[in-house]
Amino acid sequence: MSRVQTVTVGPGDGDQRLDRWFKRHFPHVSQGRIEKLCRKGEIRVDGGRVKAATRLEVGQQVRVPPLPEPSEVAAEQAERAAEAKQTVSKADAEMIRSYVIYKDDHVIALNKPPGLPTQGGSKQTKHVDGLAEALKFGYEEKPKLVHRLDKDTSGVLLLARTREAARGLTAALRHKETRKIYWALVAGVPTPYLGEIRFGLVKAPGHGHKGEGEKMIAVHPREMNSTPGAKRAHTLYATLYRVASRAAWVALEPLTGRTHQLRVHMAEIGHPIIGDGKYGGSGQENLGDGWGAQLGGVISKKLHLHARTMGFQHPVTHKPVVINAPLPEHMQQSWETLGWEESFANEDPFEALH
Repeated sequence: MSRVQTVTVGPGDGDQRLDRWFKRHFPHVSQGRIEKLCRKGEIRVDGGRVKAATRLEVGQQVRVPPLPEPSEVAAEQAERAAEAKQTVSKADAEMIRSYVIYKDDHVIALNKPPGLPTQGGSKQTKHVDGLAEALKFGYEEKPKLVHRLDKDTSGVLLLARTREAARGLTAALRHKETRKIYWALVAGVPTPYLGEIRFGLVKAPGHGHKGEGEKMIAVHPREMNSTPGAKRAHTLYATLYRVASRAAWVALEPLTGRTHQLRVHMAEIGHPIIGDGKYGGSGQENLGDGWGAQLGGVISKKLHLHARTMGFQHPVTHKPVVINAPLPEHMQQSWETLGWEESFANEDPFEALH
């Protein structure tokens, strides 16, 4: 590791982005590391915090924090490459293949189980992205994720087998040309039975051990313009069946794709999703008991949120594709306990709203 340095921007280095200046002087440092050092405030210009895109002027003083030596970077890259080449165990390969519910030459769809992350993190060693090595089915490259599901949310997850499919599906998702319908078990019974939720969402401040930085807060539409960082969010909901006034089976269609959108929206209208420990606490108006939003008895404490249906135009054949994912085991058991069957639901409960 080098020591902290202060470098003056020279006559030939003015009027360029900080990250480009950095790569010119320290070519072994990756773009990702530069951005991380900026976020942490370790790279500073004239004593102030900056972003990677900040433009430099001649004469400014750039604080350069301790950096790894080129040999250390090469060793890290070699280690990552070795990890990437590690094969998936036979048991894990069989497991991830068992989740495949649709496959053609360009697209694969999984019925992701609850508890399996979509991508890796600091504490996640097993995730769909890594296990996708077992989903090549004769292709040279593993299929690529085109969207995500929360770790505890189950259901339809799409992967693209070809670059053409990846471009098409990513564009369709970005331009809202896909339809996603989720099923959930919620505390209480939402009324009216068919409606929409338009609360915006903003990240909670702080990064405490309880993960406040990962939590989202609902923002009333009237307060959107005065709330820094708030993003508009729009959800359709339909109450399909109910158990007296205690719980309901609802269908949810997110028209925007914000973090934790469905969970926050249902909690905000007083009907948190059963098993939601993050948004279903005692502060909500629900009839649950125990940790988070719970019904008690034999009903599982796992999150009851499932990506039931994904509809899209095939990125290559351009034909309509609709994929339905059966409920995960804990939700199947809850449905049986409450006397419901998957076949009871209308295929498109939002037909009247489209």
